[in-house]
Amino acid sequence: MIPSKKDLAIILSAIEGFEEPVAEWEQYVTPSEIAAELLWIAYMDGNIKGKDVVDLGCGTGIFSFGAALLGAKSVVGYDIDNKALAIAKKNEKIVEGTKIPMCDIKFIRKDVKEIEQKCYTVIMNPPFGIQKKGADRVFLEKAFEISKNIYSIHKFRTEKFIEKFADEHNFRAIKLSDKTLILKPTMEFHEEFKHPVKITLWKFTTK
Repeated sequence: MIPSKKDLAIILSAIEGFEEPVAEWEQYVTPSEIAAELLWIAYMDGNIKGKDVVDLGCGTGIFSFGAALLGAKSVVGYDIDNKALAIAKKNEKIVEGTKIPMCDIKFIRKDVKEIEQKCYTVIMNPPFGIQKKGADRVFLEKAFEISKNIYSIHKFRTEKFIEKFADEHNFRAIKLSDKTLILKPTMEFHEEFKHPVKITLWKFTTK
């Protein structure tokens, strides 16, 4: 068992990111410290250990692996990108090297709209809807449909939208903390060497 959030972040820091990130899908790597914080909160809430967890838009698997390392009963990571899923499967060997017991993880290629699997907890870092307006709504709506416990990352200063959208789906939105995500120049249109983006960590529960 992983003894602390810090230890979890160290393990997750070895996870490899996207080789060819797609701008349309807003494929940015979630920093290990931020992933570990959101996972640790879910774990302390009792919503990971022994539970069925789904990672929507799993990318290369950082949340999927984190949930498995924290004792999830089952973990399924869904993503539309085959290349990202191939890296996730390679990352499995890295995580297995820790020798920490964990459940098997399934990585499945599927559009988020087509997912029907119910689960106890959803944990995700969805698109912010910057490149494709409404992309964040699609992920939130699906999460509300398949689970009662959701942990997610969204763009800073979208509180009114988040709270209203959650309320419309009979969920309560709980703001956890604000963070700064430092994006490296992985996309062709990036001009700065490092671009800071403010984000907010959220928890959603049914009313």
